[in-house]
Amino acid sequence: MSFQSLGLSEALLKAVSKKGYTQPSPIQEKAIPPVLNGRDVLASAQTGTGKTAGFTLPLLHYLSENPKEKFRPIRALILTPTRELAAQVYESVKDYSEFLNIKSAVIFGGVNQKPQVAKLRQGIDVLVATPGRLLDLQNQNLLSIKRVEVFVLDEADRMLDMGFLRDIERVMKLMPEKRQNLMFSATFSKDIRKLANSILNNPVQVEATPENSTVDAISQKVYRVAKTKKTDLIIKLISDGNWKQVLVFTRTKHGANRLTKKMVSAGISAAAIHGNKSQGARTKALAGFKNGSVRVMVATDIAARGLDIPLLPHVVNFELPNISEDYVHRIGRTGRAGADGQALSLVSADETTYLKDIEKLIGESIDVEIVEGFEPDPNASTEPIKPGQNRQPRGRSRNSHQKSAGGQRSNRRNSTRQRSKRNSNNRG
Repeated sequence: MSFQSLGLSEALLKAVSKKGYTQPSPIQEKAIPPVLNGRDVLASAQTGTGKTAGFTLPLLHYLSENPKEKFRPIRALILTPTRELAAQVYESVKDYSEFLNIKSAVIFGGVNQKPQVAKLRQGIDVLVATPGRLLDLQNQNLLSIKRVEVFVLDEADRMLDMGFLRDIERVMKLMPEKRQNLMFSATFSKDIRKLANSILNNPVQVEATPENSTVDAISQKVYRVAKTKKTDLIIKLISDGNWKQVLVFTRTKHGANRLTKKMVSAGISAAAIHGNKSQGARTKALAGFKNGSVRVMVATDIAARGLDIPLLPHVVNFELPNISEDYVHRIGRTGRAGADGQALSLVSADETTYLKDIEKLIGESIDVEIVEGFEPDPNASTEPIKPGQNRQPRGRSRNSHQKSAGGQRSNRRNSTRQRSKRNSNNRG
């Protein structure tokens, strides 16, 4: 199938051709026709499958074929969970609308709102936004979405993971009831289907790949290792393999920072990307990773979601995710566009349950390897460590334990403050 056969306008076909695309991806082939027909769509598609063009192209086609008055109200709203994804979607909208009389803008937190407001006041057709900044500007009466005709909820599952459900509900109430709704999610969980039922009207359901499947081109391997030896092992693997572009996942922001410092000390150029980093730092880290000046990017799930990194050869789970579906999201960033990719996981004893859950989800056992000198601890507990829990080694004195307990209470207080700050940052 060609893009011409999908029924897109000549201006859009010209823009698609300029970007070098000749054939639509599976998600584009399945999603574009029903969107063009005005149907609501629920689509399962991961980052890297071409999903952005799957909703951007038909959305732009509709707007250009049905022009409105000279003053441009916001007619299409694309809501994304992260700043990075918002910026990338906006670039796609700009690229595809190059030969159309369509104006667009992107708004997100972490930066001065004045340039964004100035752009909005000029009148725009398409707005790409994160929930926090959208509602903030709306509360200041600096924008209105009362005329939206097409609403796109991108990365819906990550929206829920980040606690944006109430914000989504608030946004819904600000738009007209009669509109076209498009919802894209990497998975179709119960929560996603519940959300879809509240947003979509008799939707067409499309999937780019079987739910929670892993790509055949990805080579998966598990390294069983003692928890205390993970850092040394990953440095050895990267150094011995002379890996040039590695995306490493940690569970926490602090863990990402610690691992990055260790790698830099070992002579490996590395950068961390997470919610506590400024927008400028995150943009700089991603640019360095793409141009090769940064060999290793250490990221949390939320920060990495939506990053478009073509031909990424290595993904490493420094820590397994406690949500099995996140494993599929993580490793799906390699093995794209026909290229081979490696997904490696460093698994300590307390992650054994997570590994079993992942293997059950993907329907296969992952090959296990043990590197000499980095063997797993045979005496370590296989009980999963709960988030925020620090298991104490045996043999500590009572005073030592009491001091540690006090430290944990302090850490919990700090964690509460940091969580409040993080939520504030994420809503930007």
